[in-house]
Amino acid sequence: MAHVLLFRLLLLLALALVAHAKGSRLGPRSRLRYSRFLDPSNVMFLRWDFDYEAEVITFELKVRTTGWVGLGVTNRYTNVGGDLVVGGVLPNGNVYFSDQHLVDEYTLKEDGSQDAELQGLTEDAVYTTMRYSRPFRSCDPHDQDITVDTVRVLAAYGQDDTLTLSPEHTFVKSIFLLQMVHPDDLEVPEDTIIHDLEIVDFLVPEDDTTYACTFLPLPIVSKKHQIHKFEPKLTYHNETMVHHILVYACGNASTLPTGISDCYGADPAFSLCSQVIVGWAVGGTSYQFPDDVGISIGTPLDPQWIRLEVHYSNFHNLRGIYDSSGIRVYYSPRLRKYDMGVLQLGFFTFPIHFIPPGAESYLSYGLCKSEKFEEINGTPVPDIQVFGYLLHTHLAGRALKAVQYRNGKQIKTICKDDSYDFNLQETRDLPKRAVIKAGDDLLVECHYQTLDRDTLTFGGPSTINEMCLIFLFYYPRNNISSCMGYPDIISVAHAMGEEASDPMEGMMAMNNIEWTPENIKKAETACKEAQQIVVIKTIDEVVENTTGLIPDIVPTPRGPCLESTGGKVEALDKTPAGFRATPLALSSASTASPRDLSLATLLFAQGALSWLFASLQARD
Repeated sequence: MAHVLLFRLLLLLALALVAHAKGSRLGPRSRLRYSRFLDPSNVMFLRWDFDYEAEVITFELKVRTTGWVGLGVTNRYTNVGGDLVVGGVLPNGNVYFSDQHLVDEYTLKEDGSQDAELQGLTEDAVYTTMRYSRPFRSCDPHDQDITVDTVRVLAAYGQDDTLTLSPEHTFVKSIFLLQMVHPDDLEVPEDTIIHDLEIVDFLVPEDDTTYACTFLPLPIVSKKHQIHKFEPKLTYHNETMVHHILVYACGNASTLPTGISDCYGADPAFSLCSQVIVGWAVGGTSYQFPDDVGISIGTPLDPQWIRLEVHYSNFHNLRGIYDSSGIRVYYSPRLRKYDMGVLQLGFFTFPIHFIPPGAESYLSYGLCKSEKFEEINGTPVPDIQVFGYLLHTHLAGRALKAVQYRNGKQIKTICKDDSYDFNLQETRDLPKRAVIKAGDDLLVECHYQTLDRDTLTFGGPSTINEMCLIFLFYYPRNNISSCMGYPDIISVAHAMGEEASDPMEGMMAMNNIEWTPENIKKAETACKEAQQIVVIKTIDEVVENTTGLIPDIVPTPRGPCLESTGGKVEALDKTPAGFRATPLALSSASTASPRDLSLATLLFAQGALSWLFASLQARD
């Protein structure tokens, strides 16, 4: 009997070792690829990395303090309910570590379930460093999910080991944690050439909003090259003024104006060229394309000129500010397999797009029907392989998504951000490339909140207006530049009980409505159920219209949560069955040293296996 028990114990320990080996690829000493300062004074420095398949993320927080440190996730509106993993090293060398949450702005309470696994906690004369891992989604309702959305990272620290939150030592920073591709993972051609597309010495007007446009040539090359990377080039001290920068490809048959002027002002020539090839918005950084795609330049089919659009937000009406911002591109003669393009989706940006004031939640939709793509493109359109995206609304935006339909059925959500932050707009990679086939419908849904507004918000270029746009980065390139929709505003006005005989009257009628919660919901429904006009445009400014109806969006299930042991349970299970191995939580009375506890456990298991194996051999 003892022999059998020993064998069973040996088997259990072996399974535990296998489970450990099959877990996250991120060990206690693995290099963490991503990093960011979390506070304006650069006191708190975060490194992180993740295993997308294992659904585990690892953090390493280094803080200039000899007190406690804390890291977690909160939401847009309040830190109450946010989770915070805290730890530190006591003067006697013992460590403490705990998974907690905020019951109010200044009070922490330990979670009943400890789902953070400590990998290391050290302190020297200057810094306290805490490293731990946690599942993307634990089964603890006090833990916030780590998703492909923008994550509001909560960080805090103390000057001693008393766990007390203070406003001056508590910070929230929006970060896109699950960045699928790191620049270090991509190839950088040795023969890279740099070229700047910039507006030069432009006197920024005192107006709140300015769209400045100029036309610039792309690099002149004797044979085909490809752009493989771009980044913003911002004038020092003007960073807060520049809201976004877009580069549009121009058709080679276009007659273009000279100089710098208002993009959407008196001269319509400055709004020519509508195919976005690269884009940057506030909060974004550089972006490098995957190794198999690039923007083609230098062939007869490629654009020779671009329109550079710089959106300035001069809310303080400053005078005498000169700016030379733009986009820096990196290109090379070393060719990649595919030429890429950008498809612009969303709600057509003009005042038919309206958002009522005082709305807790309001949804707008932009429909794209690709059934006419081949006709307007002039040649068959190959499958569109989407690898990246850029989301864009203004200040009222709270969430965006692009949903794909085929033969009338929803097949997937291509991209989304349910925690959109206006101040963090960056080009992102998809976890897996999405395939759009000819005839597919694409729907953009934008979620707004206008509780702080008492007048209608209309679609338009100003930051105080709104937009609802998603840019899809794809290959192989075709001639379609945009596919956007808007509702029949006359039918919307009629549904709201207003008279209207043309679109202008329909738009103006919205000002007559008392925007109660009931009327806000009624307007949202009327816009969604109205016939949609879909506008498709090519790089050569050829426009084709079609019509359609907004399909319903089936919510994506939240999916299973992940036990701290690595076992999954169903999302609706309130008390998950099965064994839960709670990570070691060290109290102030603990005698553990600040070493790697996971590694120690593994070494102990290995030693136990060796001892048991020797015992079995002796009994035999």
